[in-house]
Amino acid sequence: MARPVMLSNGQMLIGLNENGLVHDFYYPYVGLDNLTTARSVHHKIGVWVDGAFSWLDDGSWEVIVDFETDALISNLSFINNDLQIEIKSRDFLDSDNNALIRRFSINNFGDSQKQVRLFLHQVFQISRSGRADTAFYVPQDNYILDYKGRCALLIYASSTQGQSDQYAIGNYGIEGKEGTFMDAIDGELSQNPVEHGGVDSVIRLSLLIEPRQTELVDYWIIATSSQYESEQVHKEYLEFGIEKRENATRSFWSSWIQQGGHVLDTIPQSYHKNVKKSLLFVKAHIDSRGGILASGDSSLFNYGRDYYCYVWPRDGAYALWPLIRMGYYQEANQFFKFCRDTLHKDGYLMHKYQPDRSIGSTWHPLVHDNKSELAIQEDETASVIIMLGEYYDYSKDSEFVESLYSTLIEPSANFMARFIDETTNLPHASYDLWEEKFLTTTYTTATVIRALHRAADFADMFEFPDDAMRWLKAADKIESSLKLLFDPDRQSYRKGLFVKPDNNLQFDNVIDASSLYGIFMFTKTRLDSTAIQQTAAAIEEYLGNSASGGYLRYENDWYMRLNENTPPNPWFICSLWMAQYYIQQKQLDRAKQILDWAESHMLHSGALSEQINPTTGAQIGVTPLVWSHAEYINTVLDYCSQK
Repeated sequence: MARPVMLSNGQMLIGLNENGLVHDFYYPYVGLDNLTTARSVHHKIGVWVDGAFSWLDDGSWEVIVDFETDALISNLSFINNDLQIEIKSRDFLDSDNNALIRRFSINNFGDSQKQVRLFLHQVFQISRSGRADTAFYVPQDNYILDYKGRCALLIYASSTQGQSDQYAIGNYGIEGKEGTFMDAIDGELSQNPVEHGGVDSVIRLSLLIEPRQTELVDYWIIATSSQYESEQVHKEYLEFGIEKRENATRSFWSSWIQQGGHVLDTIPQSYHKNVKKSLLFVKAHIDSRGGILASGDSSLFNYGRDYYCYVWPRDGAYALWPLIRMGYYQEANQFFKFCRDTLHKDGYLMHKYQPDRSIGSTWHPLVHDNKSELAIQEDETASVIIMLGEYYDYSKDSEFVESLYSTLIEPSANFMARFIDETTNLPHASYDLWEEKFLTTTYTTATVIRALHRAADFADMFEFPDDAMRWLKAADKIESSLKLLFDPDRQSYRKGLFVKPDNNLQFDNVIDASSLYGIFMFTKTRLDSTAIQQTAAAIEEYLGNSASGGYLRYENDWYMRLNENTPPNPWFICSLWMAQYYIQQKQLDRAKQILDWAESHMLHSGALSEQINPTTGAQIGVTPLVWSHAEYINTVLDYCSQK
């Protein structure tokens, strides 16, 4: 299940699912920890009307899940014609406090007065085991506190007709108990005031709604390190009201969007909505301390061992590219500090990290052919240096870049300059950007060439001529061997090669979209060269034949493939790369077709996934994927610059 709406404030990240319900709740970092779990039930919302009960996700409601174009504030709509009730919700994370605020308006569109009871359910797993949390009711202030250690969640709701009038706290997911949310179905709650272990809770608001009238409900979950701190924020909300916080948050996001206004003004109005929404999806996944999450959608956890809630240096670098182009420099500044702080002492970045800078999980071994090897993807190190070059080109912030010279640029470039096989003069094998194969890929080779050139530029700028000469020499040596990566039989750049223990070369001649992208984007190879044009033709023939449009990553890709009888899934990233290629080739009509295809497969909220179903066109994989949104913005900027 996708997360068509992501709410964020740089320290929290909330994912709303396709029914508008809270399904991911990250605190105190964007991407860490997830206090809910996709393998359990989400936070449910129940509605009781004159004795009839319904959950918002039971299929009886018409649901629209969207968010504002200029702010990370949701626009949700739920209509139940049988109950004659419409609920609208505006949800946001307070820009100044770590609090999720949901503002419901409940409309009775029937012809008679209705008794309505709204049930708001929350289920957290603060402790990793989900067995050591506590929740209790605080009667003095009519709220529920859910806590463990230094995490305290204060839960409260009130309406235009008064505060919540019932509550229930109980066990969830242990001892055979389904959960306290089931207590809501008869319209009454047990008033059980405390429980520990695996816990969930429900609060009730009772409303008498006249025909054609609307009543309002404000609901919040405040996250801090203690009950006292949560209460201070709670009292502020009670005293000054939520309207003030909504206005302040909307103003914050509007001001942030306007930072890129000078670039937005250069593109047609028809692209503004999707570009701004993509910017907001990217920004939502950026922690204020520098980490950039690949995706906050944890639903993949239902089907595999892990999810995408990590900081891949490569994904982070690509996420920043359109932001840098549009003048958003603070996010880039923090990310480069993150990379500086996580860089290995030998000058390379690891596979992935958690947002708190700790190392992420990996499936890359340290041994190949009984030989010790690094468990890295070298293109990740290269991508960061490339993007630092882009940052300087746009910001001209030489002081900041110089501060990173000895701690990020120099060690990274020295590593790349020595991590070369003498047999080929190409980069030594590491994992490919798709994290699957250990070899020297065309894509990684191209990124290393560009990164060494950017590092040499910085060395010249900061008066380190010996460094510049050494890195340029290494880049030239690598570039002179690019011919080894071209397959004369298939007339295309190959995926890569591997130097075997006996120094013979083992070629991987698979057609891979990243090979073309790496060569045309990061090397000096002329766009009108025969090699590039032949590679593009091969990609069209072998990767562009999906019935639903779009381009595959590479031939016979099995990742998330539906079954052996269906073709591989097209990827938004690879499709948009091809659009960028055609833009550079001045084939704007072809690029526009791909751009239109990508937009046609967005969710209603503008969210882009990783892949799509090749038969139906439905989205597959984590949604949203930050990298997909970054490539969409870049493609629009490229296209509009040529019009």
